[in-house]
Amino acid sequence: MSTLITNIGELVTNAPDGDSAPGPGPFAVQTGAAVVIDDGVVAWTGPASQAPAADDIVDAQERAVLPGFVDSHAHLVFAGERGAEFAARMAGQPYQAGGIRTTVAATRAASDVTLRANLRRLADELGRQGTTTFECKSGYGLTVRDEARSLRLAAEVTPEVTYLGAHVVPPEYADDRDGYLDLVCGPMLEACAPYARWIDVFCERDAFDGAETARVLAAGQAAGLLARVHAGQLGPGPGVQVAVAAGAASADHCTFLTGEDVAALASSSTVATLLPAVEFSCRQPYPDARGLLAAGATVALATDCNPGSCFTSSMALCVALAVREMHLTTEEAVWSATAGGARALRRPDVGHLGVGARADLLMLDAPSHAYLAYRPGVPLTAAVWRAGRLIAARPELLPR
Repeated sequence: MSTLITNIGELVTNAPDGDSAPGPGPFAVQTGAAVVIDDGVVAWTGPASQAPAADDIVDAQERAVLPGFVDSHAHLVFAGERGAEFAARMAGQPYQAGGIRTTVAATRAASDVTLRANLRRLADELGRQGTTTFECKSGYGLTVRDEARSLRLAAEVTPEVTYLGAHVVPPEYADDRDGYLDLVCGPMLEACAPYARWIDVFCERDAFDGAETARVLAAGQAAGLLARVHAGQLGPGPGVQVAVAAGAASADHCTFLTGEDVAALASSSTVATLLPAVEFSCRQPYPDARGLLAAGATVALATDCNPGSCFTSSMALCVALAVREMHLTTEEAVWSATAGGARALRRPDVGHLGVGARADLLMLDAPSHAYLAYRPGVPLTAAVWRAGRLIAARPELLPR
């Protein structure tokens, strides 16, 4: 069953005109355009006047259409909430990684039914806002049983599942860090690897140092997992250098970077994934996105949706913050939230609308992608397709 979406005011493709090669290219846009989706993929894009026939037709009524958001950093398997912690931060208390242990206690005590319901609620929330690909980490169990079940549940909603047993050292191992690292790299990894694609480490003060991070990543890679790293969230540290040395797909946060860190990212394939809603929620400085781009690094945007440091699922908010606070252009911010996220997940099939890409599309109730920053906080989602299937739509946009 094919669908023609026509009368598009602005079609963001992230692919040069006529390019059928896989993978996202630079920000690219067509006006007066149409797109045909068939069998779950993009079959054609071009001028609306030249569009081929299709089984169904959707009139975009001059709205903008762009690739679905790709959220490459989220922590969605948890129980409980930490609203009081957020209020304390707003009253002047600094964010500290130790708050993670509050969520660990609640998650361990929760049933699978409770965890699954919360996870699916958040996954649906992402989809309704135009996020069609998302990553999901463990890290709130920190026992073999609880990490494995977290990943098993995450795998029910996304293939981009990340083992984060090295989130923090749990209280029962406070006096035995080496023992916990042995667990993370041994029995816990063995139980978790079948459900995961990625391995991650929180390389930060009050969490894990550079040598510990490198050890965990090496163990995960030996088990067939791909690497990514939490780096430079709370202060300068070794995270970026360890990530680049390990060939990690992404170094995430990058709030505090040295010149050497920027150079390492620019000379590698490791994506700098920036999480501006964390800075918003924690009242921290924003990353130097312009400096990263000027050096030649690849930048992605993601939400870091989690119950502690950043409880938002809105990629649109991240785009607006990136434009306003990190001085990205609207084109750079939208590319980073789509094609950039795809690169951070090493997914050439998403983040762009080149022919053959997975048919993940977000239609805005606006004429341009710029409205994501121009009208911050306003619900602009008119319709969302994931793999060619309409998952959210206003009534007038249903196929006819």
